[in-house]
Amino acid sequence: MTASQRAEKAVELKKSGKYNCAQAVTAALADETSLTEEQLKQISAGFGAGMGNLEATCGSLIGAVMIAGLKTEGKGTMGITRKIQEEFCTRCKATRCKDLKAITDGNPLCPCEECVRNAVMVYCEVMGV
Repeated sequence: MTASQRAEKAVELKKSGKYNCAQAVTAALADETSLTEEQLKQISAGFGAGMGNLEATCGSLIGAVMIAGLKTEGKGTMGITRKIQEEFCTRCKATRCKDLKAITDGNPLCPCEECVRNAVMVYCEVMGV
């Protein structure tokens, strides 16, 4: 599956209403891990809406970093996390859910579907997938 296909899968999962942003990203990248989509959906359940609905760090970004941690087995993950976070911020213009959802010109800075798409694409680029 290409990075674009993975990103579109994540968007569709998010749009289904059955996945939060973190869940959509982790499920779309499940084949990068030894866990199932359902296990990843359960693990990432509390990270939607900016971690526990607190509008903190974007769940999409958290999902990508979770998969990076599993993929690297925790070795070098901090540096990879920094790269993922920096590129996500460049594309989405923020990393906090509250800021991403802020209405600027009648539209959110970066809609959830775009955050999900960008998180998957950034993960794939940083990890060389």
